[in-house]
Amino acid sequence: MYCNSKVIHFTDHSFQTFCKEHFGINRGVYNTIESWFYTKGMTNITRRRHAILAFLEFMAADFRHQEQTRIRFGSGRLAMKLNEYWCEGEFAGKDVAICD
Repeated sequence: MYCNSKVIHFTDHSFQTFCKEHFGINRGVYNTIESWFYTKGMTNITRRRHAILAFLEFMAADFRHQEQTRIRFGSGRLAMKLNEYWCEGEFAGKDVAICD
């Protein structure tokens, strides 16, 4: 995972470009993911970026099994996967305030 990397401190554009190059997501998908974590209470940008990368790694694992090089989301699937990650993953059963 990239969480301990200098990637977290890239400029907004460079961070989004990194996500595009490594996970194949476009700007719109990236913005939706970032906004979703923000509305969940992650106002600290470095923690939010850690969460974004962790979520993308979580999603990439499924796609690597299918030998796809980019993550694809169908209609409504992005929100479903974000909720699944939030409820079953790293944040399950935790107070959102720990994310700040």
